Amino acid sequence: MITYTTSKTKAELEQILALQKQNLAVGLTSEQIAAQGFVTVSHSFEDLYKMNEVEAHVIAKENDQVIAYLLAMTVRSRFDIPILLPMFQLFEEVTYQHKKVADYNYMVVGQVCVAADYRGQGVFDACYAKYKSYFKDKYDFAITEIATRNQRSLNAHKRVGFETIHSYIAPDGEEWNIVLWDW
Repeated sequence: MITYTTSKTKAELEQILALQKQNLAVGLTSEQIAAQGFVTVSHSFEDLYKMNEVEAHVIAKENDQVIAYLLAMTVRSRFDIPILLPMFQLFEEVTYQHKKVADYNYMVVGQVCVAADYRGQGVFDACYAKYKSYFKDKYDFAITEIATRNQRSLNAHKRVGFETIHSYIAPDGEEWNIVLWDW
C-alpha cells in the first residue's frame, strides 16, 4: 500500500537522493528522456536537509521505501542552491495577475520525481494533492520551472492544474517554462 506523507528521517532524505540520482538527465539516454522525463538538479544531502527544515518534502512510500517525492522550497532557500538563483531572480521580473511573482507568498516545487515502476498509476497526482493540502493555507500558489524538452513533466503538471506563465531560453540554450498552480 502506498502512503503519502512528509519526509521526517535521514533515511527518507537519502532515499530521495537515490531516486533523484537515477533520474538525472545527465545519466539518461535521449530516448529515456523523451519517454520518461528527467530531473535536472542534483542536491546535496545538506541542501535537502536545510530545505526540509523549513518545509518538509512530500513523499510517497511503499514498504518503507520512497517511491516518489515533491521537494518543498521557499524563498528562504533562495541562496542555498546556486544553480536555482536565476529562477528566483526571474520571479522578481515575471508577473502573475498583474503582480510580480516575488510579491506573492509562494511555494516552489523544488523538484518532482516518481520511480519508474510507479509511473502511470496516479502517484504523481496523489503526491500533488497531498502537497496542496499541506501548503495551500500557507502559500498563495506553487510554482516551478520545467525544461520544454521534458514534455512528460509539462503534460503531467498541466493535468494537475499548473499553467505556463512565462517561457525563456537560458544562457546554455535550454528553453524553460515557468509553471504555476494557483490554489
